[in-house]
Amino acid sequence: MNTYLFYDLETTGLNKAFDQILQFAAIRTDMKLKETERCKIMIKLRPDVIPSPRAMITHRISITDAMSGICEFEAVKQIHGMINTPGTISLGYNTLAFDDEFLRFSFYRNLLPPYTHQYDNGCSRMDLFPMAILYRLYKKEGLIWPEVDGKPTLKLEHLSKANRLASGPAHDALVDVEATVELARRFYKKQKMWDYLVGCFNKGTDRSRIENLPISFQNTSGNHCKALMVSGEYGSKLQYQVPALSIGDSIPYGNQSLWLRLDQPQLRDTTPETIPEKTWVIRKKYGESPIVLPPLDRYLETLSREQLSTTKENQQWLKSHTELFQKIIDYHREFKYPPIDNLDVDAALYQNGFLSRKEQELCRKFHTIPIAEKAQLLEHFPNADTRKLAVRLIFRNYPLESLPTGHAKYFSKAFKDYMQQVNPSNNDNALLDYKGERRTTPSDALVEINRLKDEPGLDGMQIQLLDELTDYIENNF
Repeated sequence: MNTYLFYDLETTGLNKAFDQILQFAAIRTDMKLKETERCKIMIKLRPDVIPSPRAMITHRISITDAMSGICEFEAVKQIHGMINTPGTISLGYNTLAFDDEFLRFSFYRNLLPPYTHQYDNGCSRMDLFPMAILYRLYKKEGLIWPEVDGKPTLKLEHLSKANRLASGPAHDALVDVEATVELARRFYKKQKMWDYLVGCFNKGTDRSRIENLPISFQNTSGNHCKALMVSGEYGSKLQYQVPALSIGDSIPYGNQSLWLRLDQPQLRDTTPETIPEKTWVIRKKYGESPIVLPPLDRYLETLSREQLSTTKENQQWLKSHTELFQKIIDYHREFKYPPIDNLDVDAALYQNGFLSRKEQELCRKFHTIPIAEKAQLLEHFPNADTRKLAVRLIFRNYPLESLPTGHAKYFSKAFKDYMQQVNPSNNDNALLDYKGERRTTPSDALVEINRLKDEPGLDGMQIQLLDELTDYIENNF
């Protein structure tokens, strides 16, 4: 039996590899959106995490409150169990762009399968944010669509306030989940639209719709279909939509279809040497955003005259430059992200790939045994990165005095060595994530705190939160 699990996270920051969840909330409903259960979990701040000052003044979770939760390992196990309950469709507001990937890294870091909630035991995912875009564009009635400074906004807090979706402060995980569920109920009233958009998150349905798009033109490289790509990343100025042309599938990443944007004037300035700078390709995974609409007049008429004119000129240019068009296709189909040198193990989810069957079995055993036995099991992990994750899991979540003396000394030294990496003497030596971005250091955070204090508009509670964070960093790092 399928159920929806609406959820939301409040985190220490935006870095999915190095930050952590502080608050998780979820509401489970049946397929008609009737609530069946709810939960809220507070998660203890790990000793190695430096909270983002901006995150602190946004969700207003104090250091004191963050210390009152359960340890990350136990909390993430609970979350993993909920989201992997057979038949669960997990969703929220903008979850596929942020929360879902944040969960994947949390599962990976805690030696849990990071992807099973996407496909195993009838589980799958959706996202209400791209659905909200389509409702705003094509089924506006029934909701107030707010504006800020004369510009449309699809932020959940603004939608909630304008439509009284939930009561309570925004950026509280449970309040945001309540707002998301109520928004889904408003959408559900337009059943035909709801059912169509649900199909956009089903890989098979999404693939079938794309494969049945009309062919825009043919050349030596094959058939090319034009479509409208809908995603929040394109912004309100473009009505969240851009026209694009199919150019095939990625070769190194078989789950990605590739779409060349047609509304970029610089496309016609492309030379073989400037393909990376002048062409913009959208990487579309089946069942995920962006949502693909067929090139029907009722959809295309929402584009600006400038977009339509540029699209037409670019299509003609591609047809008349077949050799260069083929080079564009070959470049993007063969493109592979370069490996990150000195990538920290916490950020190596995508670079390391899947665990072997033996390691998966060891991880399952690791989850069930007492802390002292966890320490003894480490030597059996054949992969050095998995051992390192297990070592970090232990010193992040358990008091080391609970270990036998020999093990306590080992983990104490491992923790001390790791914290020197977290707090390097030179910020240029900070740990790197999978995008090559530096982990926030204590000095980075203190600089940001001072910068935020100079900005106008902070209230007394926010100043107090920043002062508490300053004391925490200075006393612990």
